Amino acid sequence: MIRFVLFLFLGCGFIQAQQLNCTVTLNTQKVNNANQQVFKTLETAIGEFVNKTDWTGQMLPQKERINCSMYITLSSYGSDQFVANIQVQSSRNIYNSTYSSPVLNINDKDFTFTYTEFENLTYIPTSYGSNLISVLSFYSYIILGMDADTFLPFVGDRYFKEAQNIANLAQQGGYKGWNQADGTMSRYFLIYDLLSPTYADIRQSSQQYYSGLDIMSQDLKKAKETIKGSLLNLAKLNETKPNSYLLRVFMDSKSDEIVSVFTGGPSIAINDLVESLNRTSPSNSNKWQSLKY
Repeated sequence: MIRFVLFLFLGCGFIQAQQLNCTVTLNTQKVNNANQQVFKTLETAIGEFVNKTDWTGQMLPQKERINCSMYITLSSYGSDQFVANIQVQSSRNIYNSTYSSPVLNINDKDFTFTYTEFENLTYIPTSYGSNLISVLSFYSYIILGMDADTFLPFVGDRYFKEAQNIANLAQQGGYKGWNQADGTMSRYFLIYDLLSPTYADIRQSSQQYYSGLDIMSQDLKKAKETIKGSLLNLAKLNETKPNSYLLRVFMDSKSDEIVSVFTGGPSIAINDLVESLNRTSPSNSNKWQSLKY
């Protein structure tokens, strides 16, 4: 509960309050351009923006900041216009271990923006600045909210509401990803589903999943049973709301870990779990085949 307590109770007023420890990588291999300096400047600007912006008004020591990454692949560039996709990942430490568990893994393919070298990137909550600022700010709050949700159900709402505000303001920019018409895998539906009561069970089951991980050092069998229960709950939701974006986001980040959890250590009955995983996430069926009954 250390990070959660810090988020709620640390006082404000710190200079350069920081909450994220984000590694930013700009992949320019697909772009044939002699001027590589603008790319280096952009990569540095994004890293400083995400890591130095005060997203919450609360200061965290370095070891308690959320480890995350933004991997941006440029597909074209010209006249300050950039076309790219952005993969956003985050993780959090599991209690009494050195293990860092993946929380978020999203690949957003609709990342088009303008940027002039040495442009100042500043987040202003009440106004629209640019699509670059909007996307980076949006995912920063998604990272914060999803991390908070792993400790207690729905405590991420305050961050998701900030992300929703960003999404609403960003619609005026006319860029793809912010509107309902942009598809069910868009930023629009990501934040809509996160705040929708319809998908509350996904967030609650996710927190149950992490509560299982957090007791693995104390009672491995009980931890496995807790994690299994959370995954079976997700399967029930999938029966009524199939192909949920949130469920896909969860499985994309957790599939390898799920296999690891149920491989080795004290055994529990998982034949029903394997069946439900195959229904919930058929794209990972090859991984579920490796689970030991």
